[in-house]
Amino acid sequence: MKAAPVVLLAVACAVEAAAAQEAPKPEKQNWFDDPFFQVASGMPNCPVPEGPFMTSEERRAQMHSRLERGTSCWLAGRCADSNAYRYDKALAPQVQAALAKVPGVRRGSVWVVIQRRWVYLQGCVPSRALAASLDRAVRTVPDVEVVLPEMMIGTRGRPPYPVATH
Repeated sequence: MKAAPVVLLAVACAVEAAAAQEAPKPEKQNWFDDPFFQVASGMPNCPVPEGPFMTSEERRAQMHSRLERGTSCWLAGRCADSNAYRYDKALAPQVQAALAKVPGVRRGSVWVVIQRRWVYLQGCVPSRALAASLDRAVRTVPDVEVVLPEMMIGTRGRPPYPVATH
């Protein structure tokens, strides 16, 4: 009769584990409508970046820091607009055009995220030279404050950016 509590405990653990596996993952959205687009798709096995997609809980956690970061540019006199994030939508087509002019860009798989005048280059390129050319091209776009090149050379290994799970 001593085995009954052990069996009940095992059943309870199995039920809890099954419930955890069936629990739906929180939906991720681009809550702040940050520009996120693909420039090239020449390396089909490249891990797709998660981009600006996040859960509602992650959104709540980021709201205050986004407000601070958005206004700090203006307070420091580096932005004419009181919110650095307002530049992003206008920057997107300019960044896309600058990247499209880079010779060889179509051989890579490159995505762009723009947040508060910071441009994240994510994806895979066939060479360091192409990665450097893409970085330089974005730096020439007016109002871009920072370029963060998070690109892999090739498609093997762990990407330096969060990967899409949806």
